This record gives sequence, structure tokens and C-alpha cells, in this order.
Amino acid sequence: MLKGIPPIIGPDLLYVLQAMGHGDQITIVDANYPGDSAGPELVRMDGHSATDVLDAILTLMPLDDFVDDPAITMQVVGNPDGREPIMGEFEGLVKKHEPKMGLSSLERFEFYKRAASGYAIIQTGERRLYGNIILKKGVIRP
Repeated sequence: MLKGIPPIIGPDLLYVLQAMGHGDQITIVDANYPGDSAGPELVRMDGHSATDVLDAILTLMPLDDFVDDPAITMQVVGNPDGREPIMGEFEGLVKKHEPKMGLSSLERFEFYKRAASGYAIIQTGERRLYGNIILKKGVIRP
């Protein structure tokens, strides 16, 4: 254990977060997501919810304030304006850590493409549907 680092962040995730640069993307996904076949490095966090992982990551990683969409969820299939309860929780956590930022969303297959081009995917044990979010890393200013 280390001081100031949430205990659910293990060495594999800590390495990924530190190795990422400004503009790199990390995707937190639910248990149903095809994480292993998606392409980028996969870090497994079975047994943890996507919201707990998001909260822990945003404790350490700034979001990119140079873009309009630093946090992106997957749209509900057949209802692009629909919001599952977990999306409200994601938005609350983003605002907790980055008060001026919110969420945007992408159509399911566009979300898959964007996640596949990211730096890493964090597969959680989240069982709620649409428990997926892409984060774009920002900078820490002097």
C-alpha cells in the first residue's frame, strides 16, 4: 500500500496511469464488454464496480480540458438520448473530481472503435448495463 493512492488501484493499473501521456485514452468497461478481444492492453479489476474504479482513477488522473469530450459513455442502443442510472453516477463522479466537466456519449459501435484505439481497457466486475466510460488524460500544470 502507498499513501494517497486508492487501495483498489493495483500495480498494473498504477503503471498504466503513469505511463499514459496527455491525450491518451483509457476505457473503464463493465463485465459484459469484450475487453480481451478489443485490442489495447487489458487490466482486469473483477470484483470492483465501474463507479468505484472511475472514482479511484480520477483521484490520480486529470481529465483533458483542451477537448470538448474528455469523458464519454456508450449510448443506449435504440435510444441515444436515454440515460441509464449508472450514467448519472459517472457524471456525478466526473463533476466531483473535475467540476467544470460533464459527459458526452457515442453510439455503441463508435464507442467500441474509440475504445479499441485507446491506451488501455480496465475490465471491471460491473454488472449494470452501459457501465462503460472512456477518459482522455489531461495535464497537471506546474
